[in-house]
Amino acid sequence: MTSSLIRGRPRRAASHISVRVVHALVGGVVGVVWLVLPGVDIGGEGRVAGGAARPVAGGVAQGEVEETSAADLVMPMLAVVAVVVLAGYGFLRRRRRARGRTTPGGAPVRGGEPEAGELDERARALLVEADDWVRAGREELGFVQGRVGGVGGGRPEAALGAEDVEPFAGVLRDAEAELAVAFRMRWQYEGGVPGEAAARRHVLAGIVGRSEEAGRLLDGQAAAFDQVRGLEEGLGGGLGEALAVAEGRFRELAARTGGADAALRALGERYAPSATAAVAGHVEQAKDRLVFATARLNHARQSADLGENERAAGLLRAAEGAIAQAAVFIDGIDRLAGELATAAAMVPAALTGAEAELAGARGSAPGGEAYMDVPPGELRARVGHADLVLAVVREELTSGPYDPLDLLRRIVHGVQPAVAGRAGVIAAAALVCARSAVAGADDVVATHRAAVGAETRTRLAEARRLLTPPASAPAGRSPRQELTDLVTADTLAQQAHDLAEQDIRTHGHPIDGPGTDAIGLAGAVLGGVLLGGDRDGGPPAGFGGPRTRGRRGGTPTA
Repeated sequence: MTSSLIRGRPRRAASHISVRVVHALVGGVVGVVWLVLPGVDIGGEGRVAGGAARPVAGGVAQGEVEETSAADLVMPMLAVVAVVVLAGYGFLRRRRRARGRTTPGGAPVRGGEPEAGELDERARALLVEADDWVRAGREELGFVQGRVGGVGGGRPEAALGAEDVEPFAGVLRDAEAELAVAFRMRWQYEGGVPGEAAARRHVLAGIVGRSEEAGRLLDGQAAAFDQVRGLEEGLGGGLGEALAVAEGRFRELAARTGGADAALRALGERYAPSATAAVAGHVEQAKDRLVFATARLNHARQSADLGENERAAGLLRAAEGAIAQAAVFIDGIDRLAGELATAAAMVPAALTGAEAELAGARGSAPGGEAYMDVPPGELRARVGHADLVLAVVREELTSGPYDPLDLLRRIVHGVQPAVAGRAGVIAAAALVCARSAVAGADDVVATHRAAVGAETRTRLAEARRLLTPPASAPAGRSPRQELTDLVTADTLAQQAHDLAEQDIRTHGHPIDGPGTDAIGLAGAVLGGVLLGGDRDGGPPAGFGGPRTRGRRGGTPTA
């Protein structure tokens, strides 16, 4: 639909042109009149433009006529000058209007810069894309690292060493560093920092620049990465060994799937339903990715046998992406089992530590060093709330199946406002909860990349930053501050998990058609294994930035 501003612009432009034409015509007519009138005899009686009748014969009369004619040329010349001035004025006005002209959306363009809303949307989109570039690069690099020390096709010169892979691991670290800064800027921006409009535009431009730089770094190494992989060399070279590595991982995951299913059932029998809610359906989704990988690996083998190495390489990369995501689902179940066991063992100690913290808070002197920033009345209210939380936790602990991570989290969150950091077990419990929440949210993003938006990823990135502060972080943080950071990381990661599930529901089914579920195509598109764009799912994602990540196809024909 064309906006009213766009529809109205040609008429306004036409009207301005008409005005300029009229100005020019009027000036031209005036000039012609002044050129012609001095030589016109009105009434045939020698009356000229000056108005008086006089003879035109004789020497004196002739001189007067010549002087009058020279004087009469002054006005036409002034008319010509006026025409030029009017034309120049119209041109300058047109130039000024062009500089201040509005965009199709109606907002003025300032020096060619996009509006703040446009820049904000671009920053969001690039954060998502850059995060996908890094994640896909990590997945494919993992398969290359699986070949380190191996020999391709029995040729010693084809062996990959750690020195061959390190440049790509390094560029991924650099891209991740750029992305981490971009996410940090985005988090501060969403928190209202900075507050000035010009500074906020500058922050958005910085987010765009950092994200684009991450893509440039990966694009710059894509050709070298392909050379190291050597997938064009066929079954006797890099393609053959890469297929062997992928098929080996596929068989390993297929064998683990049955064990993960059994482990999930055992957890459901031992703990409350909420304990395993985060990994519900992981086994089925892992099987879905493995079905897709089976089809792609078979097609890759067939293409390689026919010498279609380029097509085989694309099919292999799609299979590798699906295998990597199947591993995320299976590993998530195993990790959760370990986290629940750790939390169950830690709950009694956390209760004891919480009681010690609350006792210290009750006996502290008003305005004492440990609680100097908390008014006495507020401290009493915090302690009272923590007592209630601990009482409920004890009741659930003895009443039947419970969720160990949930109880541990409630202990930590309940007493954190009132603690002074005396009991180290509270910080240890907070670390367990935060790590579990961050890992769970990251799994959802990794396996549903096509659906998860910028807000989810920004919260997850901030949670990860708080969980693992950089080496440059200020030393000597108080125990209370460290605990506060861990609790904040846990909260943000849980919010990111909830937002990711909301994004997935909103996104819906990414691709429809007969047989798509049977071969796992829809799950591969939702997970970002395939970049989408057509009924066959599009090209596979891989190591690279915006210019190179989909450089290989490999979609099998129906």
